[in-house]
Amino acid sequence: MGANGRDFGRFYADHFAGLCKQLYAYHGDYAEAQDLAQEAFTRAWLRWAAISRYDDPAAWVRQVAWRLAISRWRRARTALSFVRRQRELHAPPPGPEHVVLVRALATLPEKQRRAVVLHHLADLSVADIAEQEGVAVGTVKSWLHRARAALADQLDDRSSELGVPDGRYDDGRA
Repeated sequence: MGANGRDFGRFYADHFAGLCKQLYAYHGDYAEAQDLAQEAFTRAWLRWAAISRYDDPAAWVRQVAWRLAISRWRRARTALSFVRRQRELHAPPPGPEHVVLVRALATLPEKQRRAVVLHHLADLSVADIAEQEGVAVGTVKSWLHRARAALADQLDDRSSELGVPDGRYDDGRA
């Protein structure tokens, strides 16, 4: 390692911990502060021949780290805003009948539950499910029959509690 490499190593050792503390105080997440400081020092290393001649190379690294922190914060804020808009536009909160249906589905064995969801919610045919699951069509029909029987018992008991007419749940399809 040349003199420049030793100089950078000393510079890094002298300033990394302090920069992490500053960024942690600003950001509130120590791991994120370490990542930001590491990225700033990596950028400094790539330009060390020029930066080492600055009056205060630590100021350059600190400025880069702060700009990275602000940039990450802005990206996170933008992403959160996007997610909130998507949730508001496309995913209304589940109604009580949906919660009851999900709980009832959770009681089914995994293969029966998957068959019901794929057939009734994803609109796959019995043949498509059989192909996807690598089983015979009759096996899928058996899973669906058993699942419907189990669900009918559970949902009939709970439908009166929710005021669903005729003990049936509307899945939103005509």
